[in-house]
Amino acid sequence: MTRLTGIKPVVIGLMIALFIGALDVTVVSTAMPNIVEDLQGTSLISWVFSIYTLTTCVTTPIFGKLTDLFGRKMVFATGIVLFVLGSALCGVADSMIALIWFRALQGIGAGALNPVCFTIVADLFTGEKRGKMMGLFASVWSVAGLLGPLVGGYFVDQISWRWIFYINIPLGVAALVLVNGFLHERFERKKKKIDYWGAAAFTIAISALMYALLSIGETHPWNSPFILVLVVVAVVFLALFIAIERNAEEPMMPLSMFRMRVMNVSNLSGFLAFSITTGVMIYSPIWIQTVLGHTATSSGLLVMPMSITWPIASTLVGRWMYRIGVKTSVIVGSCLVLAGTGWLTALQLGSSYWHWVGILAVLGFGMGFVTTPSTVMIQSAVGWQMRGVATSTNSLLRSLGQTVGVAIFGTIFNHYIVNGTKIEYVHGMQAIFILFFVIAAANLLTLLFLPGHRQVMAQQQS
Repeated sequence: MTRLTGIKPVVIGLMIALFIGALDVTVVSTAMPNIVEDLQGTSLISWVFSIYTLTTCVTTPIFGKLTDLFGRKMVFATGIVLFVLGSALCGVADSMIALIWFRALQGIGAGALNPVCFTIVADLFTGEKRGKMMGLFASVWSVAGLLGPLVGGYFVDQISWRWIFYINIPLGVAALVLVNGFLHERFERKKKKIDYWGAAAFTIAISALMYALLSIGETHPWNSPFILVLVVVAVVFLALFIAIERNAEEPMMPLSMFRMRVMNVSNLSGFLAFSITTGVMIYSPIWIQTVLGHTATSSGLLVMPMSITWPIASTLVGRWMYRIGVKTSVIVGSCLVLAGTGWLTALQLGSSYWHWVGILAVLGFGMGFVTTPSTVMIQSAVGWQMRGVATSTNSLLRSLGQTVGVAIFGTIFNHYIVNGTKIEYVHGMQAIFILFFVIAAANLLTLLFLPGHRQVMAQQQS
């Protein structure tokens, strides 16, 4: 279905697209104090991030389905154009309200970048080569995580915070030219049935759910009428969405995917595992600063071990998983994640900074061994015509895991914080660390239900 006139330009273009999407997550956090100082609107800070997360999650599976209907190039181009346009508008925003709206547009474009890039990689490479490339592309996120604070800090200190958005314009144009110029598709062109009603029901359901999760602990408690109404809306429209998909001629999210054990296990594992990593990224700096008394710079540098070992593991497992087995690879990774969270539960008031370095290195290595094989398995379980929606559904479940995790961990943590003392912080985070361990154990148990390596690979379709 997909062919090249030059493999290197396409790979470079895809990596650039992934990079700017991943970089945007960390670079905006670094520049936020200066943005607030310039635009005011301190009370709206959280929405600069929340609206981006919400629109990305809503559009990811929709774009995934569109890639299967209309081809990868068109959807990739649409995503890049929207992301670049949103970035340019963010750069000229003259108020926090305007910035939030433009971030929503940017998030819509970002909803296409991650799943479509990985889908194109799956189209172009098969077998062991696919695993190697998936590992390489997964490392882009970690590299962006390392460079984000540095890039953001440089632009803020030397030029202007607006350049954290402007930099996406030339990079996005380069990605668009490279991919659309060298990637050529051949697929049957016929009239497509777009599942408008399914997409509408899904959008309402996920928007209500995400808005509820992002508001919990921020503006509303768990049991507030506002949150309960949003949850009811989400449940009702999710049920409506399922009913629509059962009868749709070309469903947005084919329910047949969820009859595949590989899909269900991998999606549940992604939900669980990514909730842990997000929690660790949030609460490790809090421990370093409030309990150990280190500077914000030290706590920021603490994420480096995970950002280094994750891409290393992703690259290694991409090369090894066809030799040691896909199931073995993810089991090894989940055992390392379990070991890392177990180490977390042993942290005490006097635990040193280097304990954290070791813990995050182990967690990063474990996640690298889990995520790359999981992505390959999902893409191997379906054909070309469902690969886009399968990849994007997995991305959605990972994002939902992150959002649900943040809401639950925040509620537990706030329960312990009364006077803001150091011991309260320790007890609150120790309770969260125990929950990390329980989730990691559930993730390992889930992955034990994967079929064996030969059965998984027998499903692979080029």
